Amino acid sequence: MDSIAVGFWGGYFGTVALLMAGSLGGFHKSMRRVGLTAFLFALISAVFMAAYIGWIAFGDASTRWRWLAHISVISASVLGLMVLAMLGTMRNPVRARQLKVGQLVFALGVIGAGWLLSAPDAALLSTVATLAMAVGMLVVCVRSAQRGDRLAWWAVTGVSFMIVAIAGVAWISRDPAGAATWIHAVSAVSGMAYVSVMAVALWIRYSYLIELREVVAHGPSYDPITRMRSHSETGQMVGLAFFDKARSGSQPLGVIAVAIGNFYTLEQLHGRAAVNHALFVCASRLRRCVPAQVETGRLGDDGFLLLVRGFDDEVMLAGLAATVADRLQRPVALSTSAAPADLEAGSAYWEAQVGVGVKSAQPGERPSVVISTARDMARTAWTFPSRVAWQERDTGAVLQAPVAAVA
Repeated sequence: MDSIAVGFWGGYFGTVALLMAGSLGGFHKSMRRVGLTAFLFALISAVFMAAYIGWIAFGDASTRWRWLAHISVISASVLGLMVLAMLGTMRNPVRARQLKVGQLVFALGVIGAGWLLSAPDAALLSTVATLAMAVGMLVVCVRSAQRGDRLAWWAVTGVSFMIVAIAGVAWISRDPAGAATWIHAVSAVSGMAYVSVMAVALWIRYSYLIELREVVAHGPSYDPITRMRSHSETGQMVGLAFFDKARSGSQPLGVIAVAIGNFYTLEQLHGRAAVNHALFVCASRLRRCVPAQVETGRLGDDGFLLLVRGFDDEVMLAGLAATVADRLQRPVALSTSAAPADLEAGSAYWEAQVGVGVKSAQPGERPSVVISTARDMARTAWTFPSRVAWQERDTGAVLQAPVAAVA
């Protein structure tokens, strides 16, 4: 192996070392699940690569091939299960047990079949099985991405690089010293890209749990919309919005109030931790579905407030309100424990009782009156099939928003 190839592999193992150092830092800060997952991911990937490029001594050639056969299929099995866990496929205990047993049976079958073959053929069989598992994992990731899981696209990218890296080091393993430099370069760069992309995906996945832990710990004092610890920020947001409206004259200001009516029942059934989890999920969904220019904030203990500047008409406001209602009332599995290890083990299936009130702030109206009216309309909307209520301009009556607006 020439110095250029050594330089490329040095870059790969340097990337792995950075990930391992970061994972130890996360573990030290009590993010134990995140840290342990990232550390094992980096360690297994590094051992796999080092074994295939000949940087781990195993004795004679026959022993080396046998070790490669075992390391290959075991590493692929563990990394495959970690990717499935990251995508949320293993949240269901029954499904997780089936996947683990199936992966174990497959790995043992490949290893057992390898002992019936010569050492080089056993290594070849394990390499083919590893590539097959990687391709199967890619199919699972693509399907998850097609169902709308944005994190899965990161996994698709990472697994694609992993397939290239596995194919490259499998070629190198036949003759580590005589393999062409470009093969080393492609394999090392693909390995670096794989480790980097999957590290980002792991952080995206488990940062959700880190943030959820803070929400469960602090409850209502931690604002899941503005990331503040006080409801006073919402009041300041309203004051600034109405001040700007008064200063700009006739510029419209849309007010959308969201009220969730079954937090109290949820707390009585499953405790405060489940309520905090539900509040966090609702806030996360709300942030993802509203446009960037819409200002959001908490409204009391059971709702949210959206302020829309410069909207076209009230029908547009009702359309946005319908989107909010649709996203927030989708079912979710809630954790009933505040323990970090149990945050994904959702045992309470809950659906928010959402009501959304839509109001256009008219010149001269007091902010407190506008907000109070919108909140009252949101609670009235609990009785509407669409869960969206607005105020008729001519009569002032609170009605269900027209079908065209919420379709």
